[in-house]
Amino acid sequence: QIPWPQPSWEMHFTFMGFGSSPPMGLSSALLEVHVGQTSVSTIQGQRVVLPIWYTSRSQRIPYVSWVFGRPGANRLQILTYMDGTVKVQETYLKNRTGFVYSMPDFNISIAINNTQEMDSGEYMCTVNIVDDDTISGKNIGLLNLTVLVPPSPPMCQLHGKPYLGGNVTMSCKSAFSKPSPKYSWQRTAPNTQVFFAPTQDLAQGTLMLRNLSKDMSGVYVCTAANIAGSSKCNITLEVNSPLSAAVIAGAVVGSLIGVGLMILFVLQMFIYRNKKKDAQEEMANEIKEDAVAPKTLSWAKSSGSDIVSKNGTLSSVHTPRGYKPPYIHPRSQTLTPTPSVSSQSLPLYFPPSTNGAQLQAPQQELTGHQGLTTSTLTRMGAVPVMVPAQSQAGSLV
Repeated sequence: QIPWPQPSWEMHFTFMGFGSSPPMGLSSALLEVHVGQTSVSTIQGQRVVLPIWYTSRSQRIPYVSWVFGRPGANRLQILTYMDGTVKVQETYLKNRTGFVYSMPDFNISIAINNTQEMDSGEYMCTVNIVDDDTISGKNIGLLNLTVLVPPSPPMCQLHGKPYLGGNVTMSCKSAFSKPSPKYSWQRTAPNTQVFFAPTQDLAQGTLMLRNLSKDMSGVYVCTAANIAGSSKCNITLEVNSPLSAAVIAGAVVGSLIGVGLMILFVLQMFIYRNKKKDAQEEMANEIKEDAVAPKTLSWAKSSGSDIVSKNGTLSSVHTPRGYKPPYIHPRSQTLTPTPSVSSQSLPLYFPPSTNGAQLQAPQQELTGHQGLTTSTLTRMGAVPVMVPAQSQAGSLV
């Protein structure tokens, strides 16, 4: 409950040169603003009241103004009462502040709901009344508001390897707190233990443990506290022997190596299969390129037979059906059929010269060895050879 003072009224006469005595009835009451508490503290999230009231004998409606200021920032007018109307200014406090009592009232205290750290600062209240005088500065009330913030949940960390005979350091730190917290460490049940300086640093939040033993294993709790509240975090310490730590490290490394080898093996198999597949495809392509389909010359498909013309050259003539070539003695010169190697190269046969005598070309179809006819040889795939003849002068015709 905000204290409400008993008004103290004083008569103030002024001499304005109207003679040796003051005029009768010329008087005014002194206006004065009173601050119930110049410094106010609260915890973030709570409601706070800034207590201020004024005294005056005037019956006129006052003009009241509340202004908020922070160091290094411009002042903000947050609330006014003028001509019987309350007006809340457009600030971040608009929805969280207002007069505690209905205006007009001598108690002009304001309340701030759900306080935040940014609400901390200086608040100034000014009161003016039209027909009332005041001593310089007495119509202004100043007070400071401090919003306290509990420590944020701290973060606990372990520095060092918890081996037998080794040393470790535990740290504890809150991201935000107002004011700054104090840190304390303790080990929980069943082996409860409280630590003191220099083992622990209350300001820095560190705890140093030296020459570790198995008995020092357990849960360690750090508490960060200030006048606004506290927060905690914990670390589980397990002291291991160097051998067990080496075994664990070896198992981890071995597992990683095994996984790496498995991955490498799978990749090698994949690459090998791809290479094998490519080699098979390349071999198949080479076989296809080497294999050439047999070709038959168009002129070899005709039903005609090759005979030697009168001038000594071979020519292709049409042989009528039913024609039977006469028999030629096997010792006579014959036209030997030559198998086709390719459709683009035909070997030539050059008969021996007979001292300029002109060879007489046989006019009948030639018969090969063992009674093979030209037609039979053609069907067997033999290719006739063009043999140039020689004239009586010895030149090729």
